[in-house]
Amino acid sequence: MDLDLRKLRYFVAVADRLHFGRAADELHIAQPVLSRQIRALEKDLGASLFTRDSHGVALTDAGRQLLDDAGPLLASAHAVRRRVSVAARGSRRLVVGFRAGIPVIPAARVFEARQPDVVVDVQRMEWDDQALMLLDGRVDVGYVRLPIDETGLRLTPLYTEPLMVALPAGHRLAGKEQVTEADLAGERLVWHADPSTQPTRRPLPDSGLRVRGVEEKLEHVAAGRGISFVGRSETVFYSRPDISYVRIPELAPEQVCLAVAASRTSPVVDDFFAAAQTTAEITAECGNYDMWPLGSGAV
Repeated sequence: MDLDLRKLRYFVAVADRLHFGRAADELHIAQPVLSRQIRALEKDLGASLFTRDSHGVALTDAGRQLLDDAGPLLASAHAVRRRVSVAARGSRRLVVGFRAGIPVIPAARVFEARQPDVVVDVQRMEWDDQALMLLDGRVDVGYVRLPIDETGLRLTPLYTEPLMVALPAGHRLAGKEQVTEADLAGERLVWHADPSTQPTRRPLPDSGLRVRGVEEKLEHVAAGRGISFVGRSETVFYSRPDISYVRIPELAPEQVCLAVAASRTSPVVDDFFAAAQTTAEITAECGNYDMWPLGSGAV
């Protein structure tokens, strides 16, 4: 039995809203049609996906499992359509995603020497969309920073880089050569994700300032609303007089990987992986980053 992607999209709409009426409105179909499609999907899978009673709609264990698996599957199907459309226009293009501070050009130059007929485009990613952009085909391969939801992805380690604390220029610790985690006790945190993901072993209090991109994060730090953490490469790209970056040797280094959708197989992608690994080694030898062991090879 082949899984019907249309029914799967209908399922995700209901699972996200836990309401058949609102899901039907969002999908621009009648509610009875949506209900029939969900029942048909349950019959196809041989499992009940929702419980329906006077209290509302809830996912069953099978439904929760399907929801976990549906995102990467639908994103992969979307990526296939995107790549076919690009190929139909006769263009050969590789879109490389990157996080702030990670240079793409060294690998792109090596890659283009091997694949001169392929144009390399670059696309900035943020922490909350780096996995999705790889899965749905907006980027073909990406330089990502851990942690990342690895579901549906294959990751190859490239290197690590030290983490530094970003402080307002007038902060009591600004300008020091290095600080300890104990020095930061009681500081407010400006962070881009759940505070539990912060790199310190002594969690800082949550300031309530959740940000998306590094620029927004640094604006809050410069304004004195808290401190944050950045990779050393980000300090090079975002040097500014109102922020002081200080080393914290106690912190584990930040891990940078190259990632691709697990379903993606391509000699072009393999060539870029090889170029990225080669240039990562050169970067490490130049002393810019501390290298960690490379993976077993290109995906």
